[in-house]
Amino acid sequence: MRGLVQRVSWANVDSDGVRVGEIGPGVCVLVGVTHDDKTADAVKLATKIAGLRIFDDEEGVMNRSLLDTGGAALVVSQFTLYGDAKKGRRPSYIDAARPETAEPLVNQVVAELRTLGVAVETGRFRTDMDVSLCNDGPVTLMLEV
Repeated sequence: MRGLVQRVSWANVDSDGVRVGEIGPGVCVLVGVTHDDKTADAVKLATKIAGLRIFDDEEGVMNRSLLDTGGAALVVSQFTLYGDAKKGRRPSYIDAARPETAEPLVNQVVAELRTLGVAVETGRFRTDMDVSLCNDGPVTLMLEV
């Protein structure tokens, strides 16, 4: 399971022209699922996201987490995180899990973040979405569990 985490001042996601998720300061997380991912991976990724120390403390050092700052998370499913473009110019998505496998695991990441106390908004699974954000820093990290 992969999570592309971007520290944001704000982020939102629209589906079919309708705003379905919006946050202020926090993180926008694109989540990709592969074939052998399990519930334990979703829990581990959510725990890592919630505790990731990427927010400034009083001295300007990245030493605070979402849990420390009360920031929110916008979680969007992103199967293309498992795209492979090593051969040719057309990416292969063979490593991405099928939607029926991926959706419950992305939902588990969301549920676990909420259990940990993080306010979470989401996109809509299996739709074309427009994601907008203001990357703060910029700070962007790829997590893999």
